Amino acid sequence: MILLGRLLFKNKKLFKFIQKNKCFFIVCLLAFVFFLGTSSFYFLAQSDGFIKWTSPDETANYIFTKLYAQSSKLTITEKYNLYTESIMHPRSFRADGEILKPVSFLGIILIFGGVAKIIGCNTIPFLTPFFGALGIIFFYLLIKKIFGARNALISAFLMATFPPFVYYAARSMFHNVLFVSLLIISLYFMVAASGKINKKNLKIKSFLKIIWPYWLCSCLAGLFFGLTIITRTSEILWLAPGIFILFIFNIRRIDIVRILFFILFLFFAILPAIRFNQDLYGSYFFGGYSEMNKSIVNISNAGSDIIKSSSRGDFVYYKDLFNIIKDNIFYFGFSPRQSLEMLNRYFVRMFPYLFWGACVGFILFFTKKKKWKMRYITYVIFTACISAILVLYYGSWIFHDNPDPNSYTIGNSYARYWLPVYFSAIPFTSFLIMRFSMSLVRVVAAAIKRFSGVQTRGPKKTFYIYALRIVIVGVVCLMYLQFVLIKSEDGLLYLGMRHKDVRGSIEKVLSLTEHNSAIITFYHDKMFFPERKVIVGLFNDKNMIAQYANLAEFLPVYYYNFTLPQKDIDYLNARRLGEAGLGIEKVQKITEDFTLYKIIKLK
Repeated sequence: MILLGRLLFKNKKLFKFIQKNKCFFIVCLLAFVFFLGTSSFYFLAQSDGFIKWTSPDETANYIFTKLYAQSSKLTITEKYNLYTESIMHPRSFRADGEILKPVSFLGIILIFGGVAKIIGCNTIPFLTPFFGALGIIFFYLLIKKIFGARNALISAFLMATFPPFVYYAARSMFHNVLFVSLLIISLYFMVAASGKINKKNLKIKSFLKIIWPYWLCSCLAGLFFGLTIITRTSEILWLAPGIFILFIFNIRRIDIVRILFFILFLFFAILPAIRFNQDLYGSYFFGGYSEMNKSIVNISNAGSDIIKSSSRGDFVYYKDLFNIIKDNIFYFGFSPRQSLEMLNRYFVRMFPYLFWGACVGFILFFTKKKKWKMRYITYVIFTACISAILVLYYGSWIFHDNPDPNSYTIGNSYARYWLPVYFSAIPFTSFLIMRFSMSLVRVVAAAIKRFSGVQTRGPKKTFYIYALRIVIVGVVCLMYLQFVLIKSEDGLLYLGMRHKDVRGSIEKVLSLTEHNSAIITFYHDKMFFPERKVIVGLFNDKNMIAQYANLAEFLPVYYYNFTLPQKDIDYLNARRLGEAGLGIEKVQKITEDFTLYKIIKLK
């Protein structure tokens, strides 16, 4: 540290550079701390090679990412599915005959898998924290271009400690942190590429010297936006109108060449995904979600009918077009009232400091500004549009990620799907902190001068303002970190402890079952796969029981679930399983609530 200080003191240019960009270096340090903090959860929960994930989506993403890094493939063969009507697969996997495929979007698999090809598969769990840290840096750069460096610095701290962002960066195989980070990076380069150039009296050399950074930013904007799309393709629903708004407001500041560069690199970014879509799902535009594929077909057919009817001069189909689009886009329902209720639960009540801070900050911002600059108007319209769509789209759904349907925690999907909504509000909360600290110091200084005659001069006043801002931001950040660690029932510390508790039971089950055995379970498929073949099921479906009987001809079959009373075991042996030529016997009680049973084939 002493040598570094001497180096900076002697090298005046370097010292001035660091002094000029001190906020940027502070944010880089913040991003590094964020990376270390969120990565530490992996060491807490995934120790000694026991790499298991707490959700089916994380499990599928990790397995296929590692598979792609090692073999460039995205399919797993399960030959016994030919005997069981394709029931042998974990959740978030899709079985087409003997082939297992990803259900979710391919972006995280291709991006992380591509990186892991180069630097190794052991780095996969750390890539989401890395991209999250990168997102913090670019969020600072983006907000700096719109609202200034001071606002951007406070915004970066609020983002880096915001509970859902920290939570899903630590749970590193979800798409959402990668998605929002790539989007922020893309938006930054879009803004950087939209500078207006005066072409008059410019020679070719000077023109190229000025224009090439804009071309480079256009290429990077297209590249990262393409990666954003393949990471969560369903978000095109709000990304498309959002980008259209940005284009309209910047139409005079960009030229056709920058647009072409953007489109070209966007295409390069999505090309691997659409190629795998064709190979896996039979269409460049299809994915693993059958509902989404059906919606694409219905909307496409509706569009064809509109074109045909218009060419005949018959416009009757236009009346039904809105309903067709609405029903297929909102295929899980459209409920504005429920959307507002979810917004209240997952924003107003869960993060009141951010919500009310943003509301007050927004009012102050637009009442104190003498002139509404175009970048402010663009930001407000863009964020208002995407927030409204996100709230209505995901708020209309009913998610029960937590087994308790009455539990509202950051572990439920709304918190991760609404990350763009939360981040849109952060700069206005930052503005409120800035205005409040400035006003409070001025009021206190005026009161001191009035009653004691002592005047607080400029440098001292500035110091007090900055000190107050540090205190306020520090308190908010500590409250956020407390929330994500222990205050929520899905807090990271509780999650890590539960994961360690599960480890012993999973290892015990694996030791009691053969390597080629299949385990029927309803909750633990994500823990047993791929070490064991898994079936997500119970004994309430006679067709499924018939498939269990087919499978028992070839493999040892086990059942792992809540412990059954003896009367239920007798009933299953006499009726449900007995009628299919099967029986069930206890192997061992694994935990207080769960027991391992073996399914036997009766002679």
